[in-house]
Amino acid sequence: MVSIRFILITLFSISILFNTYAQNRVVNGIVTTFDSIPLVGATIRVKSTKQSVITDTLGSFTVTCNSKDIIWAIARGYYTQRAKLEPGIKFAAINLIIKPGEKHNQFAIGYGKVSDRDRLNALVNLTNDKVDFSSYATMYDLIRGRFAGVQVDNGEIIVRGKRSLNASNTALIILNGMEVDSDVFFDTPPGQVKSIDIIKDGGAA
Repeated sequence: MVSIRFILITLFSISILFNTYAQNRVVNGIVTTFDSIPLVGATIRVKSTKQSVITDTLGSFTVTCNSKDIIWAIARGYYTQRAKLEPGIKFAAINLIIKPGEKHNQFAIGYGKVSDRDRLNALVNLTNDKVDFSSYATMYDLIRGRFAGVQVDNGEIIVRGKRSLNASNTALIILNGMEVDSDVFFDTPPGQVKSIDIIKDGGAA
């Protein structure tokens, strides 16, 4: 009887130690938008521990989690991003995409989520609530007809303004809520378009 009790106590102690070890893992990370701009004040939630932390002025965060876990990055005006933390991962880089529409742009940019505001010098937005995209034969016609201050140069979309000699002047394109390159953009039939965001990145400033 004593030996059985001893075995049970030992197994219970090992189980506690294992669970403590599993949840004693620290993961650092960063939340960005447009691949490089840090997001301030984004919420990071851990599935196992229910822990929530807020990204700092550099978009950085630190969480405690299990050896294998899931986190969510949440910010108003952006699509929520889910990330799996496999064993061995010590750093998580999460990129959030702005939801289409002026209201979301206001939340995402106007309320300080983007720390380096100078890197977003221009943002042009259209949704199918404002215009019937299917009335245009091609995306080239749509750009010329609806986007003042935007031009197409050698197949690349550029927001007019001061140019940089050291960085790309090509605008970032968000089509139907997803970042795409110019080839995908121009190959898309206008009738399939729900929203377009054309952003002049800091490299074009």
